[in-house]
Amino acid sequence: MSPIISVKNLSKTFEGGFQALDDASLDIEKGEIFALLGPNGAGKTTMIGIICGLVSPSSGTITVDGHDIIKDYRATRSAIGLVPQEMALDIFGTVWRTVSFSRGIFGAPKDDAHIEKVLKSLSLWDKKDNRVMELSGGMKRRVMIAKALSHNPRILFLDEPTAGVDVELRKEMWEMVRALREDGVTVILTTHYIEEAEEMADRVGVINKGKIILVEDKNELMRKLGKKQLTLQLKKPLKSIPAKLKAHDLELSEDGTSLNFTYDTQASRTGITKLLADLGDAKISFNDLDTTQSSLEDIFVHLVEESR
Repeated sequence: MSPIISVKNLSKTFEGGFQALDDASLDIEKGEIFALLGPNGAGKTTMIGIICGLVSPSSGTITVDGHDIIKDYRATRSAIGLVPQEMALDIFGTVWRTVSFSRGIFGAPKDDAHIEKVLKSLSLWDKKDNRVMELSGGMKRRVMIAKALSHNPRILFLDEPTAGVDVELRKEMWEMVRALREDGVTVILTTHYIEEAEEMADRVGVINKGKIILVEDKNELMRKLGKKQLTLQLKKPLKSIPAKLKAHDLELSEDGTSLNFTYDTQASRTGITKLLADLGDAKISFNDLDTTQSSLEDIFVHLVEESR
């Protein structure tokens, strides 16, 4: 099956010489939730802007559902819904009017039933007659999403969708995104909240300095690059790590009551057996032990540092 979005050798240099994208290539599959991660200035928003037809590329090609974004602009733009970072709303209009007007901009015929469905799915139905200016920040963000969904797009871009939204609303939006995926909508999000990508994404792409440095299935990425940490709760506190244990690169807690040992889950030997033997030789006993897996945030930071 062909990808619903295919980006090939995309570059963008702005006036003044700043290169926002550098020969970036990326395929996004139909029906997936794809998270594009990267530090500020990495090129995330520029890439989204080009795919959505808001920014002109310097070089490279992009197809959306088989259509070239430049040659078939109308076809590609009508397939896409975009929720930008910045609020862009008529604050004096009602929620219903704002969302309905957005549908009309794309030339879609009037469909009150669809607008009603969108507003209800975003918990906006009871606010439909309110003016946008009367809404909270979180509700305004929902109206932005409703506008993006007003013309039945097959692809939805969410550029920092939960910025400034409280935790409860953020989780509700996660559920909304999953429901969209169940309806067959392909969702691409950029986010600073690593837990958002870890919670929702099927695949993760990491971009830094305009280059795509990795694209991987989220679970496979965490399996391949994730490390585990073994924590030993000591029977007696230590003031320092004994010389016999220096080779294991252990970390002693501030109060001296626990030792942390980080190991690679993919290594042929984790070193745990040798560590436990050396602990016995050093007459160090422990009451309990547990392991924790590194998070997607740990992996992301590691990848970005490696690409510098």
